[in-house]
Amino acid sequence: MPEVIIILPDNSKKTFDHEPTILEVALSIGPGLAKDTIGGQINNHSEIIDFRVKLPNNTQLKIITMKSPEANEVIRHSAAHVMAQAVQELWPEVKVTIGPVIENGFYYDFDSKKTFHENDLEVIQKRMKDIIGRKLPIVREDWSKGQAIETFKSMGEHFKVEIIEGLDTDEVGIYKQGEWFDLCRGPHVQHTGQIKAIQLLSVAGAYWRGDETKEQLQRIYATAFSDKKELKQHLHNLEEAKKRDHRKLGKELGLFFINPISPGAPFFGPKGTVIYDQLQRYIKEKYNEYDYSEVITPQIFDVDLYKQSGHYENYSENMYFTKIEEREFSVKPMNCPGHCVMFGSELRSYRDLPYRIADFGRLHRCERSGTMHGLTRVRSFAQDDAHIFCSIEQLQQEIQAFMKFLNEVYETLGMTNYKIFLSTRPEKRMGDESAWDKSEEALKKALEILELDYTINPGEGAFYGPKLDIMFVDALNRSWQLGTLQCDFNMPEAFKLKYVGEDNSDHRPVMLHRAILGSFERFIGVYLEHTAGHLPFWMSPVQIKILNVTDNQKAYCEELCSDLKSQGYRIEFDDRSEKLGYKIREAQIKKTPYMLIIGDKEVENKTIAVRLRNGETKYGVTKDEFYLSIKNEQDLRQLTSQWLNTEN
Repeated sequence: MPEVIIILPDNSKKTFDHEPTILEVALSIGPGLAKDTIGGQINNHSEIIDFRVKLPNNTQLKIITMKSPEANEVIRHSAAHVMAQAVQELWPEVKVTIGPVIENGFYYDFDSKKTFHENDLEVIQKRMKDIIGRKLPIVREDWSKGQAIETFKSMGEHFKVEIIEGLDTDEVGIYKQGEWFDLCRGPHVQHTGQIKAIQLLSVAGAYWRGDETKEQLQRIYATAFSDKKELKQHLHNLEEAKKRDHRKLGKELGLFFINPISPGAPFFGPKGTVIYDQLQRYIKEKYNEYDYSEVITPQIFDVDLYKQSGHYENYSENMYFTKIEEREFSVKPMNCPGHCVMFGSELRSYRDLPYRIADFGRLHRCERSGTMHGLTRVRSFAQDDAHIFCSIEQLQQEIQAFMKFLNEVYETLGMTNYKIFLSTRPEKRMGDESAWDKSEEALKKALEILELDYTINPGEGAFYGPKLDIMFVDALNRSWQLGTLQCDFNMPEAFKLKYVGEDNSDHRPVMLHRAILGSFERFIGVYLEHTAGHLPFWMSPVQIKILNVTDNQKAYCEELCSDLKSQGYRIEFDDRSEKLGYKIREAQIKKTPYMLIIGDKEVENKTIAVRLRNGETKYGVTKDEFYLSIKNEQDLRQLTSQWLNTEN
């Protein structure tokens, strides 16, 4: 066999007389590296592959070790198997289904007559630690499809049989650890002893393959890390996340609620509506700055529109349909088809481009009941949605302008920690390959011009075009997909959109789909958790609470209240005959940015005592001084108060 060359990240090369495994490459570098190797990434792809995989000639290889940032993904794959083994050792009659890695952890679904309770988790975790302590070698075997079906059928593992029967392959991967084995693609660590830190978290119900008509299963959630320090920090973050849960905050602050009369469609009360409105106002101001025109489009369209756009074929399971006078209609799940109709409604010239239209219209998508979650996964929502129709020559400048726009908004909101993913063509898509080539290349080129780091997310683009997904990393280090930019050559083709160029010939525009906050509902949920409900002054439903010590100060308080309301601020005067400490605690629970404490001294001197939500109080503040400070804070949309160095 000709020599096989493997290229390492520093461009050095290793040569073999056969196709080596990743572990063999690691061993050729050194035994210490080989001992620590748990996977690899090849040819600049983000997917981690098993260290047992053989590498062809000229493969570019990055070895993943226990110390790599990517190590946790491999560790969690193996920890899921350890959990399934522990459950079946404890209760042999339990049947296993699937156990995937998810963000920050993993789960395994079990078919069990026994109902798992929280106290069972301690028993399972103890057995898992025992299996880890055995340092069982994890061995991969390739079985024929027929052998795998017969083996799992003889074990009564009918879920595994169903999975295997649905695979379009002649062979399947089987991973063994001791006497226990499971169907899996990998990757997995070398032995169970490499799993250093685990924690079982909770038990929940689930349906086989997420289908409510199929078997009810029991899901055990867990997590695993490469070291105990990481696990400890993660568990701390989970506790903090419970306190910050936007559903809890929404109830405590009186912002929104969800009623089963309309599942997945939030009711925003007056205070929640203030947040919604302030965000929209801010985005509208930026639209004026970036030359967008706001439009209003219908809520219900004939399904022919969605057949033309490709949504009927590729997205219909997420749409709501109805019949009116024998015509089939759909409530709109997104604005882009209607915006195509708007662009095509009159003759366009190259002088009209770029044509930027924004739409805050309500959208409706049919989400499964099991996937809905507070504000972050709903059926009814509005987006800061816009579409840009431009020439190919204008494409780069429009992509760059979008990233500038997004960065300005995220900086204003204190959301500077975000990552960019380039999601490429999915398996189910419309259009020809040349259009996808041009779209993907345009997005790559723009990111490179802007010198922005990004990660390729293979196969995760929209069915009509590749996209940039903006993943915001919040205060608890959780990632949320909010903003997006999608480059689309296909929908303009489907709608036969055109404009007259300088050469007096017809040309096809390119379409950019874009959002910065994304869905307002989702954004508000994420932002509440990120800030723990301590919203910036300009966004807070109640910006200032005036608290009197006794009735003697009531007239001065009412004067202050009238002054501030006339300047457009959102004020509450708490004149109840309660102790001052009680009123302060209540205002702090409501996350009020400022409390103005008024006693006899303040009335006498015509001053105010300004109490901040972190507990600090500034005495002897003049009215003019306070008014000027909050005007700056409001007008400039500042994140923190000038009255303190660090806001809690």
